[in-house]
Amino acid sequence: MELRHLRYFVTVAEEGNFTRAALRLHMQQPPLSQQIRTLEEELGFSLFLRHPKGVDLSPAGKVYLQEARAILDKVKRAGLRAALTASGMEGLVSVGFTSSAVAHPLIPQLLHTHREQRPQVDIRFSEGNAATLTTAVANGRIDLAFLRMPVERPSGLLFHRLLNETMLLVLPAWHVLLAPAAGQEQMPEINLSALRDEKFILVRKPGAPGMYAALIDACLAAGYTPRIAAEVDNMLTNISLVAAGVGISVAPASMAGFHAHAVRYCRIADNDAGLHAPLTLVVREDNMMPVVAHFIDEAKRLAGLAEDC
Repeated sequence: MELRHLRYFVTVAEEGNFTRAALRLHMQQPPLSQQIRTLEEELGFSLFLRHPKGVDLSPAGKVYLQEARAILDKVKRAGLRAALTASGMEGLVSVGFTSSAVAHPLIPQLLHTHREQRPQVDIRFSEGNAATLTTAVANGRIDLAFLRMPVERPSGLLFHRLLNETMLLVLPAWHVLLAPAAGQEQMPEINLSALRDEKFILVRKPGAPGMYAALIDACLAAGYTPRIAAEVDNMLTNISLVAAGVGISVAPASMAGFHAHAVRYCRIADNDAGLHAPLTLVVREDNMMPVVAHFIDEAKRLAGLAEDC
């Protein structure tokens, strides 16, 4: 039995006449009659009650018609869903991100745009540090990840640098170095060299070794080794501890709204070392899923000028 036999049967049942059904199917009537008889012989019972003016469904034929229509509808839906998946309009994409990466407005905008344009795509989220997310992408546990500086570059992964933003100093709002800027609305500027006696809070090396090392190098370039008050797992905790007065730190400019009542964000006046925070998208090189490709293309479009790093 083939699907065409079901289509022939349903058409004859709907027309109640072999001649009209043959015209609808764009075929001759004798071959159609033969196909229906072959189907009946295979099933072992009659589907139609034949009479001079046409045919009526037999009791078994009425039941078979319901099931045949259900099968044909399911086959049609299967084709439509497969076509949607092939075009990236349906499917599943698993996305990971670090706390500082998702704080950038590009990520919420990307997720919102993608959900509006492709509502039938299921997006699943996970959070972690740069090291765990890179491993998760490499192992295939997630499709792609947004992070800052790559921890390592395993073979088989692509790293798309979407943008590069400036790092800002984060000080408690009552810090003495902010006194000259008291009452000013514009963002103050402070030299790194003025912070040699401060205690720094850093995101620990396993989570963000690139940003960790960049700050250490910047302080060394300013003539001192920074004193470490605490190491934390993510940037949000980092800023929270600054708000608590544990120490000072740096953060990407896109996070400047966090704890705005308790901390002050400042430009680094002598940022010769180039303290920057890239936003990087990581994906497996062999991930050929259309839905993932569309996700990457949309991220690059929203980021503007993108480059692979």
